[in-house]
Amino acid sequence: MAYTTGTTAFNMDFTEIAEEAWERAGREMRTGYDLKTARRSMNLMTIEWANRGLNMWTIEQGVIDITSGLNTYSLPLDTIDLLDHVIRTGAGEQYNQSDLTCTRISVSDYATIPNKLSPGRPLQVWVQRLSGNTNLYSGTLSTAITTTSTSITLSTTDGLAGSGYIQLGAGGEFVYYNYIDGNTLSNCFRGQNNSTATAYSAGTAIYVPQLPAITLWPTPDNAQTYQFVYYRMRRVQDAGKGTTIADMNFRFLPCLVAGLAYHIAMKVPEMQVRLEMLKAAYDEQFNLAAGEDREKAALRFVPRQQYIGGSTT
Repeated sequence: MAYTTGTTAFNMDFTEIAEEAWERAGREMRTGYDLKTARRSMNLMTIEWANRGLNMWTIEQGVIDITSGLNTYSLPLDTIDLLDHVIRTGAGEQYNQSDLTCTRISVSDYATIPNKLSPGRPLQVWVQRLSGNTNLYSGTLSTAITTTSTSITLSTTDGLAGSGYIQLGAGGEFVYYNYIDGNTLSNCFRGQNNSTATAYSAGTAIYVPQLPAITLWPTPDNAQTYQFVYYRMRRVQDAGKGTTIADMNFRFLPCLVAGLAYHIAMKVPEMQVRLEMLKAAYDEQFNLAAGEDREKAALRFVPRQQYIGGSTT
């Protein structure tokens, strides 16, 4: 009598994925460069998938502890976008915890708020979908600072945003400042983005990080303890160097191989005759995987209402 394996653990490391894709494209993988170019194509393709829509396995929950007086908080660098979010009060309490609506607004809506530092329980959030890149700034630290300094003076503040993040030294501490007074960054919140407040000497290089972030309004007060609880879509992790498996649900493996074969064939002249077939196979596998990789729940629509002041008769 024959028996089944009793296992459901099939997966493919990156070398196997690349070998299968090359074979589907029309020839065997022969060189280290073949593996390298396949890895590059796979990384570009997973970014393409993020642009196509939700990848359910990349949705993660996050929690940010809110500080009174601080309205902007960084998100993980691999964040693509936020899907849902609430303001939580009474965190850790057995019966009094509440998750309250926090409406997402655009940069245009946030820009028109007259007093952005008005204190209260946060009701709205502006999501800043920045690149995560860091640029060297032309100014440097003018005077030494301690671990508790809340004002930071630079040699120049030309070109800096009115409020935002700086990084002290390469790989150093992240600081959020609320406003600029001359060449001084004022009302600074130290040790942001999971960094540690540290003393720095004059002349320290300054960097400007483009951190993905949220900005809350009203600015959190100290009437309660708040948390910002969110569900984010993150980037698919990079393709490995041979022995690691792909960062995705097993349902996407056929799509991954079919798509990688198509992307490889686009780069090899003798494989151009197979492009149409490979593209059709890729589209079919993507539609099958994306159709299954979805939330099976009742659809909920939340209309956004806006009322314009005026009298009625």
